[in-house]
Amino acid sequence: MSTFEKLNSWVKHSITVRLITIGILILFLMSPITMVEEIISERESTKMAAVDEVSSKWGRAQTIKGLVLTIPYKTYSKEYEDDTKEKFSLVETIGYAHFLPDDLTIKGDIKPELRYRGIYEVIVYNSKVTLNGSFSLPNFDSWKIDTAHIMWEDAFVSLGLSDLRSIQEDISVDWNGKNYYFNPGVESDDVIQNGISAKLPIRDRESFNAKSTFSLQLNFNGSSSLDFIPLGKTTKVSIASTWENPSFDGAFLPDSREVNEKGFTANWNVLHLNRSFPQKFLGPAQGMEESSFGVTLFMPVDEYQKSTRSVKYAIMFITLTFLVFFFIQILNAVNIHPIQYLIVGLALCIFYTLLIALSEHIPFSMSYLIASVSIISLVTFYAKSMFHSTSLTRMILLILTTLYLYIYTIIQLEDYALLMGSIGLFVVLSSIVYLSRKIDWYAINTKSDQS
Repeated sequence: MSTFEKLNSWVKHSITVRLITIGILILFLMSPITMVEEIISERESTKMAAVDEVSSKWGRAQTIKGLVLTIPYKTYSKEYEDDTKEKFSLVETIGYAHFLPDDLTIKGDIKPELRYRGIYEVIVYNSKVTLNGSFSLPNFDSWKIDTAHIMWEDAFVSLGLSDLRSIQEDISVDWNGKNYYFNPGVESDDVIQNGISAKLPIRDRESFNAKSTFSLQLNFNGSSSLDFIPLGKTTKVSIASTWENPSFDGAFLPDSREVNEKGFTANWNVLHLNRSFPQKFLGPAQGMEESSFGVTLFMPVDEYQKSTRSVKYAIMFITLTFLVFFFIQILNAVNIHPIQYLIVGLALCIFYTLLIALSEHIPFSMSYLIASVSIISLVTFYAKSMFHSTSLTRMILLILTTLYLYIYTIIQLEDYALLMGSIGLFVVLSSIVYLSRKIDWYAINTKSDQS
C-alpha cells in the first residue's frame, strides 16, 4: 500500500479526524443558526410594527391620572437694574399649587377585541371608566403665600390620559352637582403633561365648599394595557373584563382578584402612605409615574418568544444528534462521510425555519409537531440509506423523537428550563459513558492504521 493510500485510509478511519470534522461542522452550522435568530428578530420587529400601527390608529396603552385641582397664585421677584443692586423692579410670575383628592374611586369595564394587521393579531379594547371622589378646602397656610395673591377665580381641575385621540365622547365633570365640560390641554404641565382641563366657578376661598365632590365618566379606546396613578389619599380601583389572560403589574398588585374562563375582576386599595408624593405641592410633581399600576391584556401565545427559546438549544441538539451518529459509526463499523453529517445538520437547521413560518399561522404546539415530524421523517429516511439497517434506523427514529420531545418540554416549562436542561444533559452524558465504557479507542486507531 502506497503512502498516499495509507494516509487516505488513516484520514478515513481516524477517530481524531472524525471528531475534529464533527467539531468543524458544528461551528459551520452556527452560521445558519445565527441566520435563523436574525429571522426571528426581523419577524418579531415586523409584528411590533404592525401592533404599533394598529395601536396608533385605535388607541395606545392608556394611563389615567386624575383628578388634580390646581389653583394659580402670583409670586414676585426682584430684578435689579445694575450691579449696585440699589434700583430694582418687581417681576410678577405665576405659580401653581396642586391639590389631590381626599378619596378617589375608579370603576371600569374593559371590552377587549382582536384586530388583525396581515397575519398578526393585535389586542385592543374599549373602556368605560367612572371616577368619583372629593376635595377638601385647599389650605395655603403652610406655604406662607399672601391670600391676596391667590387666584381663586382661575382654579381648574385636570385629567391625564396617555392618548387623547382615543376619547370617544365629550367629558364633563360633575362638581358639587353641576356639570363643567373639559377642554383640550392643561394650563400647567407640572403634574399632567398630556390631558384635559375644566375651569371651576370659584370666586374666592369662601365660595369653595369645605368638601367638594366630583364625578365623571370616560369612554375611550386603548390597546395592550390600562394603568392608573393613585392620586387619592385613599384610592380604590375596581376593573372587570371578559379577557381571560390578564397580567397585573406596576407598583401595586390587586388586593383581590378573580380570573376564570369568563374573564377577570380586580380590586386595588392604595393609601397615600404607599406612594412617594404628597397630597399637595407647589410646582412640578415627582415620582408619580413610579406609582402607576394596572392590568395588561396578555397574549398567551407568543410564537416568537418560544421559537427564540427553541433556537437557543439548536447547537446542543445538533451536537447530540451528531454524537448519536458518531457512536453508531464507531460501534457498528459504519462509514459516514462528512457531507452526510452536513446534510443531517442542515436538515436540523431547517426545522427552525419551518417552526417559525408555521407558528405565524397555526398554534405553536401544532407547528412544532408538524415541523418535528417532517424533519424526523427526513433524517430517518436518510439514515436508512446510510446504514442499510432497520434496527439502526429505528434507533435513530427513537432517539430523534425523544430529543424533540425533550426540547419541547423545556420550552413549555419555562420556570424549570434550567433544571430540565441540566437533568437532560446528565442523562445524555451518562448514556455516552455507558456506551463508551468498553471501547478501546487506541485499538480502533490501531486497526485503522493496520488496514
